[in-house]
Amino acid sequence: MAKEHVALRNRDVVRRSNRQSLSDETLKRLFLWPTLILLITFNIFPLLYSLYLSFTDFSAIANVPPNWVGLRNYQEILGSDQLWRYFQNTGRYVVLSVGLQTLVGFGLALLLRRRFAGSGLITTIILVPMMLSPIVVGLFWKLIYNPSYGIFNYMLGFSAGRGPDWLGTPQLAMWGVVIVDVWMWSPYVMLLCLAGLSAIPDYLYEAAEIDRASGWYTFRRITLPMVAPLLMIAILFRTIEAFKTFDLVMGLTGGGPGDSTELVAVNLYRIAFPQWQTGKASALAYIVLVVIIGVSNIYIRYLNRIKEG
Repeated sequence: MAKEHVALRNRDVVRRSNRQSLSDETLKRLFLWPTLILLITFNIFPLLYSLYLSFTDFSAIANVPPNWVGLRNYQEILGSDQLWRYFQNTGRYVVLSVGLQTLVGFGLALLLRRRFAGSGLITTIILVPMMLSPIVVGLFWKLIYNPSYGIFNYMLGFSAGRGPDWLGTPQLAMWGVVIVDVWMWSPYVMLLCLAGLSAIPDYLYEAAEIDRASGWYTFRRITLPMVAPLLMIAILFRTIEAFKTFDLVMGLTGGGPGDSTELVAVNLYRIAFPQWQTGKASALAYIVLVVIIGVSNIYIRYLNRIKEG
């Protein structure tokens, strides 16, 4: 009897636990579904609708339903020499900006990896630029670059009014935008690299010191391989953001002088709003999306190769 009583009691406990787990699952789904519905409404639907609009000649201000034109928008974009020039501007901007951010950010991380008096305050000050609004940063640096009263030329050794016009000269405007972007986002790369450097065990450096390994050998064999995954993630994120750069350029140059800093995102804005060619703008946005996905896949493959190695 005692054994049967124990078996019945265990069975009741199992049933109660099963009911509790079912109620927990139901509660989880009740919390999950509203979020999924919001994500579908605000992300998936606009994504699919803009894909449909990219095959039409729709204009957001015209009181006319979308007219299907097939691949005409994509053909016009891919066949435009002017738009290819904007893609070249964007590619050059991405390479210069992300490359310099990687060097500066990683260098700052190496300098700040060791704790010293005031290191926390210095790190906080360095992180301030990435917390600012890009359009505010653009307007702020526009004053700094001013050839008449800006301090940038003065810091380079030029007297007032005699330095170059960084944002008004086609050969220098791109560099002017790149310098600001590097100043603003190098702290982001530094932050991720600091996280990677802090995770490196000290015993690896101690073993290298015992073996009398040189500083370059230690950096190449220990520091760089250990930080590489986080460094690649930082490069991936910054590459994606650089492809989408709009507000910083608009605040600094507006795409000028001429079209020397006209990036694809800036031209996308011009097509979508001043020209109100919504269908063509959607097609250009999807071309940019495909490019970003392709570049991201290259980074992710290399990142996976680093992890496997």
